Amino acid sequence: MKILVINCGSSSIKYKLYEMDDKSVLAAGGIEKIGLEGSFLKTKINGETKIIESPCPTHTEGIKLMFDTLLNPVYGAIKSLDEISAAGHRIVAGGRFTKSQIVTDEMLQEWKQYMELAPLHSDAHLKGYVAVKEMLPNLPQVFVFDTAFHQTMPAKAYMYAVPYKYYEQNNIRRWGAHGTSHRFVTARVCEVLGVKPEDVRIITCHIGNGASVSAVKYGKCVDTSMGLTPLEGLVMGTRSGDIDPSAVLSIMKKENLTPDQMSDLLNKQSGVKGISGISSDIREVEAGIREGNERAKLAMEMYDYRIKKYIGAYAAAMGGVDIVVFTAGVGEHQWDVRQGACEDLEFMGIKIDAEKNKANCGEEEIISAPDSKVKVVVVPTDEELLIASDTLDLVK
Repeated sequence: MKILVINCGSSSIKYKLYEMDDKSVLAAGGIEKIGLEGSFLKTKINGETKIIESPCPTHTEGIKLMFDTLLNPVYGAIKSLDEISAAGHRIVAGGRFTKSQIVTDEMLQEWKQYMELAPLHSDAHLKGYVAVKEMLPNLPQVFVFDTAFHQTMPAKAYMYAVPYKYYEQNNIRRWGAHGTSHRFVTARVCEVLGVKPEDVRIITCHIGNGASVSAVKYGKCVDTSMGLTPLEGLVMGTRSGDIDPSAVLSIMKKENLTPDQMSDLLNKQSGVKGISGISSDIREVEAGIREGNERAKLAMEMYDYRIKKYIGAYAAAMGGVDIVVFTAGVGEHQWDVRQGACEDLEFMGIKIDAEKNKANCGEEEIISAPDSKVKVVVVPTDEELLIASDTLDLVK
């Protein structure tokens, strides 16, 4: 069976087409600048990158361009759209949904009450679903929720200490994000180490431009660093992470900012970018450090320190830790971030093999020292494959 995985952003669509008989990727690409001038699709053909320029004023045109590309006789992957058995969508905020769902009218109406929990993502997810339905009305579609993995958290972890009515009336609580990635690497690291999830305590560190840490105790998520929205927690590329709410109010008053303007400041102008004044890209910030930029150095120290704090906190929450996993763009490829996050944690039994860690750039590998009581492992994430697997399980 062929499963199409779609990840819609506000101005982008990423996709992969899987042959699930052997889990191979038949086609992959991305459409950028939807709704803007110069929109284009980028895909790979026989190892070579192909750029297809085409106007995409809305996600509907973007989805059509994706299907046209998949059908192209020269650089396509299928001869008919009938070959696609189902489409699986990555959905950032799923609220109280505890597992992936086939989309029905009833399910869609229930999900819409949670769209505001990921305002930068949810509207785009809905547009992508509708665009596919308009072109292929009979194609089964599945929503795979990033928040579902975190629904095993106990109330003491997901509740905020504000008047209880806001939880009851407005869904104000910790929902988390990146759950599909945390779920994938939790399962995969257990396969790599030959252990059962129900026997170990795992801290999964999804470190990218957006970043989060999860505590997985005996196979169930018991806490995660992102909160009501993906803003809380770690210092990220452009997101502030944890901040005193009074600091937010103070900035709003002094700068005369609206809630939307403050949201933009915290989500798009803060984090590593805001502190360094250089970029949200860790590689560019590290280049600044080599050039002697003190703000760049401070940004990376804050970045690493926050990860370390969450590792320590979650080890305490679980009564110990057996495995620490690093994944996602930065977690997989930036050895110095892994080193900084694990530095001085020997008292917890975490000891990095410096040479292995420095040599590893995205490969699946144990990077802890032989005498480390805690296994530290790099595991490349594959959220798309997990979305495809969930979709297959639901529709076959």
